Amino acid sequence: MQPPPDLHTHSTASDGTLTPTALVQRAAAAGVQMLALTDHDNTDGLAEAAQAATEVGLTVVPGVEISVTWNTLTVHIVGLRLDPNNPALQLGLARLMDFRAWRAEEIGRRLAQHGIADAYAGARALASGRLIGRTHFARFLVKQRRAPDTTAVFRQFLTRGKPGHVPGDWASLEAALGWIHAAGGQAVVAHPARYGLTRTRMQRLLGEFRELGGVGVEVVSGSHSRDEAQTFARHAREQQLWAATGSDYHGPENPWIELGRLSPLPEGCIPIWRDWPEYHAAKSRMVGGSSTEVY
Repeated sequence: MQPPPDLHTHSTASDGTLTPTALVQRAAAAGVQMLALTDHDNTDGLAEAAQAATEVGLTVVPGVEISVTWNTLTVHIVGLRLDPNNPALQLGLARLMDFRAWRAEEIGRRLAQHGIADAYAGARALASGRLIGRTHFARFLVKQRRAPDTTAVFRQFLTRGKPGHVPGDWASLEAALGWIHAAGGQAVVAHPARYGLTRTRMQRLLGEFRELGGVGVEVVSGSHSRDEAQTFARHAREQQLWAATGSDYHGPENPWIELGRLSPLPEGCIPIWRDWPEYHAAKSRMVGGSSTEVY
């Protein structure tokens, strides 16, 4: 059985640990036929990923994961099948990257005030691209033995009320969807279970998202349980949204999230890729045009 498309992954262009080439190669080895590279707030890795894909027979979907502030909450919106050279998209992403650069320096300053020296330099040394994110600080603090793992770092140092927390100043939902649409892409709410919203607030978020032209929600995610996938399958049906699958893969350091292991969509979901020509082209490459994949 072929795994479903993986429409949410990260490389060293943001906070992943594999280069775009290595990510594509690993995905192909795991049997993934279609992969979206969706780095945080930048598209720097897409050209390399596309080139690598031609060498392994995998289809890369150009994407991005945009940071959004919605009702004081940080929400992530994935843009798929977009033109990375679109000026409106790049202008918007540039503003977010400027804020990320300032935030990284500010995190370093705040950690220094609490006795953790050189955190900014340490995080920067672990970043292979332009983006220096909280994950890079977390990896540095683990190396410094300030915490046993990155999850503990976030809990002790980087979340609200902790020494290194800096509130986000991200795009509005309307702006983010505007950039994605300007670039010819489709917008998907990423890993919705992670936001901890009540059913009423989730319906409100998805309703506003749909009214602004959003079309999909990640039903199957690397961070979703089976019950959560069923919950968001129901949300997708109720809100008339397409369903997406995405691992949110960041690298082999997190073995509980691996490429090629996504579960199929729950029954009744309409996959966002149903009418994509590139999906059908990828499917035709499968041995004998097999129809055993369950999407």
